[in-house]
Amino acid sequence: MSLNNLDTLYRQVIMDHYKNPRNRGIVDGDAVSVDMNNPTCGDRIRLQLKVEDGTVIDAKFEGEGCSISMSSASMMTQAVKGKNINDALKMSEVFSDMMLGKDLDSDLDLGDIEALQGVSKFPARIKCATLAWKAMEKGVKEED
Repeated sequence: MSLNNLDTLYRQVIMDHYKNPRNRGIVDGDAVSVDMNNPTCGDRIRLQLKVEDGTVIDAKFEGEGCSISMSSASMMTQAVKGKNINDALKMSEVFSDMMLGKDLDSDLDLGDIEALQGVSKFPARIKCATLAWKAMEKGVKEED
């Protein structure tokens, strides 16, 4: 697949998560709730995590912002559901490295999240992409 086709595919994945967000809403029952915002561009998110026995049972978000921040939140909530806290934090670390333009040497399957790899070329947008991940890190550490 050519680089141009890959870019187009990645853009389509990002827009699909933006227009049809997964896990948008509120977690039923007790959940850790984390509010974060990106004052640079106005993105804001409320992430809710339900963690039982060290595993993320449910993850949902509400908020508003650019396509990158909202699609990243959608992808992140999908990725961490069913994962134990350590695996979720490892994914976040790999994602942060990806945003810094580092080579992905992890054996983790990032799935749709790899579509955000191109954001690393736009330093002003990295905070948009990492907002939900930072909220997740904060939430699981509070739960711990």
